[in-house]
Amino acid sequence: MNRNILHFLAAFLLLAASALVVVSLSSSKSPAPVAADSTVSPVVPAPRHPAPDIPQSISLCGEPVPLDAFGVRESLDRELVVNAYHHSSTILYLKRANRWFPVMEPILEEEGIPADMKYLAVIESGLAQVVSPAGASGFWQFMKRTAPAYGLEVNGEVDERYHVAASTRAACAYLREAYERFGSWSLAAASYNMGMAGVSRELEEQGVTTYWDLHLNAETARYVYRLLAIKEVFEDPARFGFDLADEALYPPFEVREVEVSQTIPNLAEFAREQGTNLKALKALNPWLTDDFLPISAGNSYRIALPV
Repeated sequence: MNRNILHFLAAFLLLAASALVVVSLSSSKSPAPVAADSTVSPVVPAPRHPAPDIPQSISLCGEPVPLDAFGVRESLDRELVVNAYHHSSTILYLKRANRWFPVMEPILEEEGIPADMKYLAVIESGLAQVVSPAGASGFWQFMKRTAPAYGLEVNGEVDERYHVAASTRAACAYLREAYERFGSWSLAAASYNMGMAGVSRELEEQGVTTYWDLHLNAETARYVYRLLAIKEVFEDPARFGFDLADEALYPPFEVREVEVSQTIPNLAEFAREQGTNLKALKALNPWLTDDFLPISAGNSYRIALPV
């Protein structure tokens, strides 16, 4: 085969290879259209996450919040964002509130404490019978050493920090005392986190008179703003994207109460005699911390039982 023929074949093969590359690139850039009966799913737009609107005005227990004061608007904005998008926790708070607010609200009203203070229990415990790393317990997170000062019984068999009604009354007693001391519900709320002595010390050292002007530790600096954010979400859940049907909320417990004035040696046996079981008895009376209940002469307890 002469040299001219070889050159011709080489040029032909090179041209053919170039054509294949062009076709390959063209097909990768322009995929064939999907047939009408294709099973390929359409592209779904990513969910939107709009920032919550800050209200034009807001109050706590009837006291106006100075949104134009230094740092106040942004501090509230932070807590609104956190609680509006902390979906799992906030949904549980809303569900539980339907069960427990009807227990707490009449007590707050009877004790002369503004209804907004029920949100303290939400930010303290999420309306769950929890124990903090420091040992604070129950909905209102009382410490063992301070609980008796506000009328709660705490011993080996009874711990009324877990009694929703009793601990709500104790919280009312604390808040009333704090309000009488500071003349401000926002400062009273702040003191629930850092103590009355701590708030008094900071007010004096910094020469200010309101919570909104105080420079505080990170936890207390966020505390009242978190209370306000929870209040905003609870008062209009749909505005923040929480759309819970009534049947999704936890209903209040239907109970009957029996008064006992003699020692119960075995709570499981007592529960069976009352037509229920220890599981239900403990769920309705988490303040019963042992499996028996000693009762001294002249004393008595009211125990909740399923209807």
